[in-house]
Amino acid sequence: MTTFDDREKAFENKFAHDQEMAFRITARRNRLVGQWAAQLMGLTPAETDAYAKSVVQADFEEAGDEDVIRKLLGDITSAGVEVDDAKIRAALDAKTIEARRQLMEGK
Repeated sequence: MTTFDDREKAFENKFAHDQEMAFRITARRNRLVGQWAAQLMGLTPAETDAYAKSVVQADFEEAGDEDVIRKLLGDITSAGVEVDDAKIRAALDAKTIEARRQLMEGK
């Protein structure tokens, strides 16, 4: 192998690693924001776990965060809790930071 081939392989490996980490961060963020929303709705611990999993699943409907935001907004509003799009987006941002920190710490 030449040096060029080695560098190309290294870039491919880094890209794959970065994509995997981004996926894991997003999935963990969605679980955390699902737990946050469940707390707002007053769900039991068992319901909270199931709800957090449903939020993770909702993210597979379309690219981006809009599917998750729609689910959270609809569910929280249906539970009679006052929430708006901005509050959900702020929670997503905060939980993204928390998810990244948890993964970097190896939790």
